[in-house]
Amino acid sequence: MFVQKQDPYNALEAKTEAQKLSFAPIIFQTARTLRDLGILTELDKAGSQGASAESLSKATGVSEYGVKVLLDMAISAHIVLWEKPNYILANLGHFILHDGMTQANMDFTADVCYAAMMHLTESITEGKPAGLKELGEWETIYQGLSRLPEKAKQSWFQFDHFYSDRSFPILLEHVFASKPKTLVDIGGNTGKWAMQCCHYDKDVEVTIVDLPQQLEMALKNAEENGFSKRIKGYPANMLDKSQALPEQADVWWMSQFLDCFSPMEILSILQRVKQQLKPDSKVYILELFWDAQKYDAASYSLNATSLYFTCLANGNSRFYRSDDFLEIIDAAGLEVVERTDHIGLGHTLLELKAK
Repeated sequence: MFVQKQDPYNALEAKTEAQKLSFAPIIFQTARTLRDLGILTELDKAGSQGASAESLSKATGVSEYGVKVLLDMAISAHIVLWEKPNYILANLGHFILHDGMTQANMDFTADVCYAAMMHLTESITEGKPAGLKELGEWETIYQGLSRLPEKAKQSWFQFDHFYSDRSFPILLEHVFASKPKTLVDIGGNTGKWAMQCCHYDKDVEVTIVDLPQQLEMALKNAEENGFSKRIKGYPANMLDKSQALPEQADVWWMSQFLDCFSPMEILSILQRVKQQLKPDSKVYILELFWDAQKYDAASYSLNATSLYFTCLANGNSRFYRSDDFLEIIDAAGLEVVERTDHIGLGHTLLELKAK
């Protein structure tokens, strides 16, 4: 669990960190450019001996000037080491090049968030995703996911699936322990979870509830994978409080869905779900809570991603502190039967029932 600590810096250290923060966007673009131009790859090949600027220039086709100006910044950022006349890949550079999580986070930041974050002040003061106009003219990003610029769309889904997909095996065991016959997946996105359910259990029928634009993509994926008879769509805008939900189901599933809404919107959604529950229905919520992480880097990443929700997604949602989220569940007339933390890369699974 996240624990608030004392100030980690003395005055001199704090001033040094302030300079790093001031130039953080430049350092970020330096790391990304070194990766994308193949310079880090060549240093990786060179191993502990490293490589000179001249040899790196010849191998990558980047001018010697370009190689030097990038790598000299990378020395200061501890991405590479310097042993005259060679540059050597440091541990930080290794993870920028090879770590899947770092790649997903970096591409998401670069292709989806970077330009939009210039509008963060406006987003905070107006309560609207002011940065979204950098990608398209929609009220929320969810209305435009299928129409995002190709690179942004690719990075968005890579980011989303990187974190959710690693949780599937243990989640399927939990959900299908009670042998449900019908499952409603609210916010089904591309249909990945619905198809995982159909792979896992040959009899289950899944209804995906989502915006029409998203459903089109999900149902196409279901058809291409041979599940069109067991995966159905239910078009709905969950922001509409009058929106009816499907008929009663054995399991109601919401994965990384409720973090897309404000507290009052979450309350409304859960109240409507409660109205549809049978006495033996189960409600599962899969979420990422920033205070329920093993590592500081995870909490850091989640709080940064919350500002994506602020600036791009809808202007009023976030990754929540678990205590705040549990208060909403209680207010909706639901109670937690079981809580499982640290699933996959830091998810929490909540099993709920009506009070």
